[in-house]
Amino acid sequence: MGLGPVAQENFPWKLTPYVVVCWLLAACGGLMFGYDIGISGGVTGMDDFLIKFFPNIYQRKLRAHENNYCKFDDQRLQLFTSSLYLSALVSSFLASKVCSSKGRKPTILVASAFFLIGSAISALAQHLWMVIIGRVLMGVGVGFGNEAVPLFLSEIAPVQHRGAVNILFQLFVTIGILIANLVNFGTLSIHPIGWRVSLGGAVVPAILLLVGSIVITETPTSLIERDRTEEARNVLRKIRGVDEIDKELEQIMEGCQQAKLVKRPFKELMKKQSVPPLVIGVLMQVFQQMTGINAVMFYAPILFQTVGFKSDGSLLSAVIIGLVNVFSTLVSVYGVDKFGRRVLLLQACVQMFISQMAIGIILILQLSDTNSLPKGSAVLVVILTCTFVMSFAWSWGPLGWLIPSEIFPVETRTAGYAFAVSSNMLFTFILAQGFLSMLCHLRSYVFIFFSAWIVLMGTFVIFLMPETKGAPIDMVAERVWKKHPVWKKFMDDDENQA
Repeated sequence: MGLGPVAQENFPWKLTPYVVVCWLLAACGGLMFGYDIGISGGVTGMDDFLIKFFPNIYQRKLRAHENNYCKFDDQRLQLFTSSLYLSALVSSFLASKVCSSKGRKPTILVASAFFLIGSAISALAQHLWMVIIGRVLMGVGVGFGNEAVPLFLSEIAPVQHRGAVNILFQLFVTIGILIANLVNFGTLSIHPIGWRVSLGGAVVPAILLLVGSIVITETPTSLIERDRTEEARNVLRKIRGVDEIDKELEQIMEGCQQAKLVKRPFKELMKKQSVPPLVIGVLMQVFQQMTGINAVMFYAPILFQTVGFKSDGSLLSAVIIGLVNVFSTLVSVYGVDKFGRRVLLLQACVQMFISQMAIGIILILQLSDTNSLPKGSAVLVVILTCTFVMSFAWSWGPLGWLIPSEIFPVETRTAGYAFAVSSNMLFTFILAQGFLSMLCHLRSYVFIFFSAWIVLMGTFVIFLMPETKGAPIDMVAERVWKKHPVWKKFMDDDENQA
C-alpha cells in the first residue's frame, strides 16, 4: 500500500559546521517571510499608521459604538497586506525559471535584494502608493525566496533527515512572526514613527539572507542539471562530510539524466504522470491557507481587539501566540522523520477542527456587534487560538512547504514547485484581501467556515496523501507514486519520455 511508510535508503554522512551554517542561513528566507506576516497585522492596528494613510478607519475606530466585526473592513487597508502576496504569486513563476537556469543560490540572492529594497521603501514612505510599491517589491523577494529556499533545503539534506532540515524554513517563519510581534509591541508607544520602525525592521532578515546567499553552496542536483558534475561531486563530499558519496551522486545523476529528456518542464506538468505530484503539491498549499492560519496570524492583534482586548493587550496576546507557534514547530522538527507526514497531518485536523469550532461557538453566543466578550471568555478564545496554532505549527504549516518540495521528479521540480508556491500566494492574497470583509459579513461564522475546510483536508489526507518519509528525493516516482492505490493509475511506463 502506498499510504504507508516507504523503505528508507540512507547514504553515509556526518554533521559538519559548514552544512549547519548552510541550513541556517538559507532558512533565513523563512525569517524574512515570517517577519512580514507578523508585522502587517500589528502595523494596520497602529493609530499613527491609520492617521497617516487611512484616516477614515481611524475615525471609525473612535466612534463610541463601533461595530466589532466591521471597524477594520476597508479594501485599501487590506491591499496594504495583500499586495505583497499578489506580487509573490506572479514572481514565483519567474523564480522557477531562474532557479532552473541559474541555480538555487542566485535565486536566493535575488530574493534578499528585492525584499531589502522593498522594506526600505515601505519604512520611508510618505504616501500610500509608496507603501504599496514597497510591498510589491517585497513580494518579488518572497516569491523568489519561497521558491528557492525549501528546494535548496530538501536537496542539500541527507535523506534520513530531509523532513527536519526542510522544516527549518517553517521554524524560521514562526520565529520571524514572533520577532515581528515583539517589535510591534515595542514600537506601539513610539509616536508617531512606531510603524516605520516596525516596517523598517524587515531589512534585518533580508540582510541575513543576502549574506547567506553569498556563503552557502549550490546544491549538487542544481549543479548536475547544469553539467557541472565534478563541482557537484566536490560539493556533495563537502556537505556530507564523508568521501563515500559515489552511490548518492549516481542516484542524483540518474534523476538529472531523466530530467534532460524534458525540454519544457511546464508542458511536462500537463501530462498524466505529473497529475499526482501537481494535485498534492497545489492542494497542500491551498489547504495550508484554508485552515485560516494566516487570517489569524495577519490579524491576530485586530482579532483580539475585536473580542475586547485593548491595543497593547491584543499585541501581547499575539506575542503569546507567536511563542506557541515557534515551540510547536520544534515538535515537527522532531516528529516528521519519526512518525511520518500523514500522522502529523491527521492529528492536527482533529485538534484544529475542535479549536476553530469552539472559537466560533463562543463568539456566536457571546459577541454582538458592539459589546466585548466577558473576560473569561476572551481568555478562553486566546487559549483556543493557541491550541489551533499549536496543531497547525507541527503539521500543515511546515508540511505544506516540505511535501511539495519532495514529491516532484527532477525534470519538473522547479516548475511544479512554482505552481505550489503560486497557489499558496494566490490563496494568501485572497484571504489577506478578504478576511476583514469576511469577518464583517460572516461575523463569528467565519470560524465555522474554516472548520468545514479542515474536515475536507482530513478526508484528503486519508484517501489521497501518500507517505513520503524515507523516500529518496530523486526516486519518488518509483517509491511513492507507483505504490499508491489511487495515484499508481497515473504512472505509465512512458512517464519519462518528453
